[in-house]
Amino acid sequence: MLRPMIAAPFEPRLTALLGPTNTGKTYLAIEHMLDHASGMIGFPLRLLARENYDRVVRIKGARQVALITGEEKIVPPGARYFICTVESMPLDRAVDFLAIDEIQLCADAERGHVFTDRLLGARGGTETMFLGADTIRPIIEALVPNVEFTNRPRFSKLTYNGPGKLTRIPPRSAVVAFSANDVYAIAEHIRHQRGGAAVVLGSLSPRTRNAQVAMYQAGEVDYLVATDAIGMGLNMDVGHVAFARNRKFDGRHHRLLAAHEVGQIAGRAGRHMNDGTFGTTAELGPFEPDLVEAVENHHFERLKSVWWRNSELDFSTPRTLLASLEVPSPSPELLRAREAEDQMVLTRLIGDEEITGVATSSAAVRLLWDVCRIPDFRKTMTEAHTRLLARLYGHLMGHDGWLPADWVAGQLAQLDRTDGDIDTLMMRIAHTRTWTYISYRVEWFADAGHWQERARAIEDRLSDALHQCLTQRFVDRRAATLSRLRGKQTLLAAVAEDGGVTVEGAFIGHLEGLRFVADAEDGGDLRALVSAAKRALQGEIVRRVDRLVDDPDDAFTLGDDARIAWRGVVVARLAAGADTLSPHIRLSHTELLTADLSARTEARLARWFEACREDALGPLITLRQAELTGAARGLAFQLVEALGALARREALGQVSVLGRSDRKALCALGVRLGLLSVFLPAAIKPKATRLKGLLWSVHRGCAPIAPPAPGLVTVPAVSGVPRAFYEALGYRIVAGRAIRVDVLDRFAIRLMRLA
Repeated sequence: MLRPMIAAPFEPRLTALLGPTNTGKTYLAIEHMLDHASGMIGFPLRLLARENYDRVVRIKGARQVALITGEEKIVPPGARYFICTVESMPLDRAVDFLAIDEIQLCADAERGHVFTDRLLGARGGTETMFLGADTIRPIIEALVPNVEFTNRPRFSKLTYNGPGKLTRIPPRSAVVAFSANDVYAIAEHIRHQRGGAAVVLGSLSPRTRNAQVAMYQAGEVDYLVATDAIGMGLNMDVGHVAFARNRKFDGRHHRLLAAHEVGQIAGRAGRHMNDGTFGTTAELGPFEPDLVEAVENHHFERLKSVWWRNSELDFSTPRTLLASLEVPSPSPELLRAREAEDQMVLTRLIGDEEITGVATSSAAVRLLWDVCRIPDFRKTMTEAHTRLLARLYGHLMGHDGWLPADWVAGQLAQLDRTDGDIDTLMMRIAHTRTWTYISYRVEWFADAGHWQERARAIEDRLSDALHQCLTQRFVDRRAATLSRLRGKQTLLAAVAEDGGVTVEGAFIGHLEGLRFVADAEDGGDLRALVSAAKRALQGEIVRRVDRLVDDPDDAFTLGDDARIAWRGVVVARLAAGADTLSPHIRLSHTELLTADLSARTEARLARWFEACREDALGPLITLRQAELTGAARGLAFQLVEALGALARREALGQVSVLGRSDRKALCALGVRLGLLSVFLPAAIKPKATRLKGLLWSVHRGCAPIAPPAPGLVTVPAVSGVPRAFYEALGYRIVAGRAIRVDVLDRFAIRLMRLA
């Protein structure tokens, strides 16, 4: 039962490095391993194995480091350091250094027998190290001779701060419950009150779990709601752990958390030298004083026994294999493990006559046991999983010993869908993980690499879809942003090239010219975001106003809706002024502008509009400012008021008394005294007509009316359009048609000559 991995001429060093969370045990073990020529570490989670694999690769290079888990194998030919999950450690490979992390999991009812097997039999040629909680010390003393014990104190202090309302839990907190339904309900509550939370469940795929944790670490949300999956393997910036529940289902019944379990989870609060706190929600109520004292001082009841299962298996027949799994334990400290998942599957498959009919050799029984050990990540242990394994074994016992490619493709195709709710996606991911595990049994496939890539790609797509679903359901980014910004006086803001605005790293809206468009739907949120943006974007707005003031006139345009755009973005509009030709410039949005910035912006737009008006209506403006006297002055005033075209009969009194010098002065200013109209020909050209139409509409407070298209001298008079509009443009209504005054005048003169 005790099986050293290599024979050695001297007794290898055995060390137990024990202590609570946040003591640097793993860091020290990796340093020890890298001091040896070769080494291997077994971690309790694939997530932890991958994280530490990446770390060792950065130190030693990818060619010297291997990663071996049930669902992933990276083994370079020259690998000297093996980072593994405990179940996947290649114990037939000799290494100088070997370590097992979280060795107290020997007491875990589900996986404990695997850790116990490694405690008893896994050894490094020079040094072996067990890492974990001090609770397992008496077990190691009883079962493993000549062990050196080293206790490491926690880097930071852990303090109990009692119960508190869920709505008053401080930012950077983790809230812990022990069922998916409870986690979802708490996350929904935090979403409504504080903007949202990341969600961590044991059943999430590593990719989804990492994405949720990354969202929390990046500060996109300030809260994490999790099961005891955060108890190990997740290094996060958590300041406080709040227990919303203190009972969990252990696979057979619901029970209270043990003190050491509370300590393992609460220990996630505080990181390295930063102190942490733990407590409960008001709904749960306070912890018992004895429990608090144990957690704060890391004094927990020592383990009296651990789980064990015979590892010397008899592969003669399926039934001798089953019998060898049920061998009683050889020591009072070793409790024979409950019937594990693989053993339950074996029991069911032995009842299938077709399977027992082909499992007649030692090799066939070994293969049957390998198939039974394929995990059901759905944790349902349904007949469906057993049927899958039975069919898989049947294929492997076929004529070529490989899984049929078309059958595997069909199985994976059923999983390659990203529709459905959270639970549906989680079930698909779990099933896909089972196939990822299968794909790494390279001897079962003609092209294992292809199926490994296919299963991994499906799991990644499903994991990304699940992360998106969790985020959509449990994160209100707008509310989370407001929660973080509220009360802060100094804010770090950035404006991207596309105008996107981030404040303290969170996207809150975008700038359109001088206007802030908030990523919000209701007025209350909008006001709060504008307030935050105003404080954060002062420098950017000053730069934009400086650019607007310095830009040339061609950077501005006047739209048919009387709005003024700068660089294509509306910044102001024309509003009624003292007279038709003198509108006000009204800025569209001033929330981010100080009085000085508003004045500078309005002044620049006013200068631009004066140039625009001069270009279109220069002769009319000149006439308005001309130094005339007597009747000529009165006629000019009437003509300007009429925007450059006046019925002669309306000005008959002024025209009739014009002297020779008056007529000459008016002619020099471009005024034509026609038979039917007095008008400025320059004021009835298309450019002038368009601007006059806008100014007429603005001054009267009505919606802009489209003028006749350029080049049209007569158009049907549109029903509902005031006669005064056509007259302001230089048209007269005759028999239902609008006719330009110069054309109408020429027509009248011709008729007179014909008469």
